[in-house]
Amino acid sequence: MFPKARDLHKPNKPLVPNGLGIIYVLVSVTYLFLLGCLGLVEVNATSGASPALTLAVCMLFGGFMGLVDDWMDIPWRYKAFLPIFAALPLTALREGTPVMATYFWGRIDFRVTSFCGIPGEIIFYFVIIPLIVTITTNAVNQLGGLNGLETICPLIVLFGLFLGSSSDVQILLYVPLSVYLLLAYFNFRGKIFVGNTGSFAIGMTLASYTLVANIEQTLAISILPFIFNSSLILLTYFIFRKKARVSFDGEKLFSNHVRSLITVVTYHRRLSERQVVTVISLLVAFSTTIALLVQWFQL
Repeated sequence: MFPKARDLHKPNKPLVPNGLGIIYVLVSVTYLFLLGCLGLVEVNATSGASPALTLAVCMLFGGFMGLVDDWMDIPWRYKAFLPIFAALPLTALREGTPVMATYFWGRIDFRVTSFCGIPGEIIFYFVIIPLIVTITTNAVNQLGGLNGLETICPLIVLFGLFLGSSSDVQILLYVPLSVYLLLAYFNFRGKIFVGNTGSFAIGMTLASYTLVANIEQTLAISILPFIFNSSLILLTYFIFRKKARVSFDGEKLFSNHVRSLITVVTYHRRLSERQVVTVISLLVAFSTTIALLVQWFQL
């Protein structure tokens, strides 16, 4: 049923079913539409829209973008801007509360502020929301290439967002968390790939759920390892015109340069694929824990 891709970091490079992220999209969206239809989630007081339906539309946008990328292999210079279009549902439906918590400046209420004469709400909905969606989705999509990275790391962040949100919003993630956990289990074992369909969809889930739950600061701290990885990749590419590559000797991974988070972990050190994924997952778990502690400390 699914196209197959080679697992380049396994002996004999076996073919593995790819694009299983579509299962996450279909099951999660069906669940969210049911929540919306049954009225089990309180509607947004400002827009009158259901957060469940908004999150479902964002997942569909993310899944479709990833599906197109899996199909056409879109160059990064174009793919990087695709999430801007996926932010349209959030902007059009005025989803999210234009009051952001920040560690250094306290809570910023964009409803009563302005920047250079531009109302703060315009900045929030037309600048900040697209930035959150674009940065998060691209950062999640860039941290991949090893079995488990595209599933376990975003899953840790999503679980952290779940813990950091109120109980009336947590219901949105019951099924998405369960489905992605199942996919992460098989992906870590090298049985499946979620593909760009899965990584784009989970990136959109992180960004859109964060805005629905109004916990932007928690997301920002949680994805610091993702941001570090993307920054390193982009800086080395645009400054030195070189791409990050990790070598495989048939048993272990290693690298002789520092151009991504994976190459930082394997720099002049031979590690198995699972060891690298475990180290990076622990880094994400640490940043997510710090994010939750900061959020609870402020409360």
